[in-house]
Amino acid sequence: MLKIDTHTHILPRKLPNWSEKFGYGDFIYLQHHKKGAAKMMRGNQFFREIQENSWNPEVRIKEYAKFRTQVQVVCTVPVMFSYWARPLDCLDVSRYLNDDIAELIVKYPKNYLGLGTIPMQDTELAIQELERCKEIGLSGIQIGSNINDLNLNEERFFPIFEACEKLSMAVLVHPWNMMGEKNIQRYWLPWLVGMPAETARAICSMIFAGIFEKLPNLRVNFAHAGGSFLSTIGRIQHGFECRPDLVAIDNNIGPKHYLGKFWVDSITHDPLMLDYVLKLQGSKKITLGTDYPFPLGDLEVGKFIEDMNIDSSIKEDIFCNAPLEWLGVSKERFI
Repeated sequence: MLKIDTHTHILPRKLPNWSEKFGYGDFIYLQHHKKGAAKMMRGNQFFREIQENSWNPEVRIKEYAKFRTQVQVVCTVPVMFSYWARPLDCLDVSRYLNDDIAELIVKYPKNYLGLGTIPMQDTELAIQELERCKEIGLSGIQIGSNINDLNLNEERFFPIFEACEKLSMAVLVHPWNMMGEKNIQRYWLPWLVGMPAETARAICSMIFAGIFEKLPNLRVNFAHAGGSFLSTIGRIQHGFECRPDLVAIDNNIGPKHYLGKFWVDSITHDPLMLDYVLKLQGSKKITLGTDYPFPLGDLEVGKFIEDMNIDSSIKEDIFCNAPLEWLGVSKERFI
């Protein structure tokens, strides 16, 4: 069975020191301080240590082979979005990252597909880079759950989604810049609580703005099984019904209508939760995802799905059919 991991992160082995180049900001760069590892530096501050599998394509292919998984969809690490930067500088960063992924795909066409990053803070530049992503062979883009604290329903973002639909470019929405992050630093709460909330924020913003209604062919995937959205859909639907004056102001179609209209990945870490997600979404709208190579990811690449007592056709949907449909890619590409 072809297995496609739709949610993995990668960096170039070498990152320029953009803070020095641009003269401001805490852009990420790498310090290769020992063999097989590097420090991600945010300006002059240590951010995290990463291993060779964060940039070495051969190492990644070998690690995936252990789990009988052939294809990885790669995108940058959200901290690289740089939406806070001057738009032209963010474009420079985006182009560098996107070119690196495009080169990887050319070199390993049966092992990698790519999602680009674009300067979402500037609509014109974002669409310009989106079009270039299409030209260099990327299958879509990854965007943040908010853009400098602006929700995805803002009018300035609609032309970008419209261009994605027109160009048939897939969209992965990934949580980042978590709301209230400064106040919940203890216990790793930004990642454990903030990230699921951020994804629910993004889904609700797009539903309530009517984006899926206006752009029915837009193919959007939400990371981490949709965050806390699916587990709170009853509350969200009830809020829509009991206070339409507050919720249904831009779209009068209830949120439950959109279940199965977009994709979510399979990162639940829990078979019971995945079974619940399957009941709401259906297997054709769930894609295998891992968040590889980071420790909070499903680093056994879908093993808990393999072990679940579900029909093989459901597993094939998650591992192969749903990813191919979301990405708009033919299975023959990998045979």
